[in-house]
Amino acid sequence: MRFLHTSDWHLGRSFHRVGMLGAQAEFIGHLVTTVREREVDAVVVSGDVYDRAVPPLSAVELFDDALHRLADLGVPTVMISGNHDSARRLGVGAGLMGRAGIHLRTEPSACGTPVLLPDAHGDVAFYGLPYLEPALVRDEFGVERAGHETVLAAAMDRVRADLAARPPGTRSVVLAHAFVTGGRPSDSERDIAVGGVASVPATVFDGVDYVALGHLHGCQTLTDRVRYSGSPLPYSFSEAGHRKSMWLVDLDADGSVTAERVDCPVPRPLARIRGTLEELLVDPALAPHEEAWVEATLTDPVRPADPMARLAGRFPHTLALVFDPDRPPDDPDVSYARRLAGRDDQQIAEDFVAHVRGAGPDAHERTVLRDAFDAVRADEAAREVAR
Repeated sequence: MRFLHTSDWHLGRSFHRVGMLGAQAEFIGHLVTTVREREVDAVVVSGDVYDRAVPPLSAVELFDDALHRLADLGVPTVMISGNHDSARRLGVGAGLMGRAGIHLRTEPSACGTPVLLPDAHGDVAFYGLPYLEPALVRDEFGVERAGHETVLAAAMDRVRADLAARPPGTRSVVLAHAFVTGGRPSDSERDIAVGGVASVPATVFDGVDYVALGHLHGCQTLTDRVRYSGSPLPYSFSEAGHRKSMWLVDLDADGSVTAERVDCPVPRPLARIRGTLEELLVDPALAPHEEAWVEATLTDPVRPADPMARLAGRFPHTLALVFDPDRPPDDPDVSYARRLAGRDDQQIAEDFVAHVRGAGPDAHERTVLRDAFDAVRADEAAREVAR
């Protein structure tokens, strides 16, 4: 069986102030063309179809167009909800869509119920594990403490139990939306860490033939059987070095996997440039970036006058301007944001306690802080579901 693995479309999202709907529509056209020309048997979309729980109408219309075009080709599509999606909204009409070959998997309770797609060698079972917010699904999976690894392990136990009851030789594919150990994140993914644990081990998914991951925006291979497709378009300048693509996967009769990267259309290259304003305006080495979307970091010791307009004279698609003066780390003028760079909410809170009290929190206090952050996250997720 040949299937196309993609994820993280984020329909409706902009890149800084640039609307991406046209580029997203171009990607959908590219996906449909690839399905037709490469004789794809199925498409899998591993979450974050939309960029937010209540997407704009233009994004919903593009999604509707994508589903109609795939259904017209007669190619089954299996799709899960991600942490940016509203699972309830995305899953509306799932039963009816399933009759047209569009299989939406948004309910945690259905993790162990596969979409069965046959080929010349038998059935391939596609299991959809939508994004599992631990605090909201702990009762469904009967786990004592909510955590990503705990709930994913419980979901995978259901997958393996169902697979064991199927005829020998049944091959299996799991779709999941998670941060798996070894994956390289970027700045444009919403954090899904809970309980201080940011990622889960790839061994959680042992026992299946292929794991189609979503959430991280860089295409990457964790093992031959566990891969991220990444987002088809860039959504932050941290993705400047990404090669945006999809995985074209061939699953052989014995469950062996071969995968090929299929490049996605590039609306405009990204460039991150750094230096003083005068250096950036005259450096001949920067000529290849003059038509790129640009993030410029200025290192001038004093903020220059009218920097964006001057940069735009050479780099008309400059979208982001960062000031990072070359100063020693102990300089009192070093910005607060720079001091906090790379720290998560828990670390910032612990540093604040140490600053005002003279000593950092003890183990019990750290647990209280962690539980408070987890409670806020769970409340936000519950409010989003209830909208």
